Amino acid sequence: MPTSSVIFHFENIDALTFAEKSVANWIGHSLVTENKDLGTINCIFCNDEYLLNINQKYLNHNTLTDIVTFNYVENSLISGDLFISVERVKENAGTYKVDFLHELKRVIIHGVLHLAGYNDKTPEEAEQIRAKEDFYLNLYAD
Repeated sequence: MPTSSVIFHFENIDALTFAEKSVANWIGHSLVTENKDLGTINCIFCNDEYLLNINQKYLNHNTLTDIVTFNYVENSLISGDLFISVERVKENAGTYKVDFLHELKRVIIHGVLHLAGYNDKTPEEAEQIRAKEDFYLNLYAD
């Protein structure tokens, strides 16, 4: 039986303080709700420069972003790497006038939803993934 886990890493930033076990459980419960199984998800928190380098090197994009997701999904077993720019999350939290941890959880679940098969390339897809983000954010109990 495959190992399932959510692992948090910190690259080029100080470690963040949040309820890691609670967030990991929330991710797992969200995937169960989507009829998916948790494989291994790495959440790599980093700065803009680190994520920009990944965006350029692997995706050929020369833009700042809050998250880059690498998908290693096999059938319903959800595995992947979520690279998250803490600088972008902080800026977005200010822009949207929400708490930093709320925005961080939104970005995390956004990446998880991409791994689960949701996209945001069209307006309809973007609306659907945003509704799913809201749904899972409302389920989060910290």
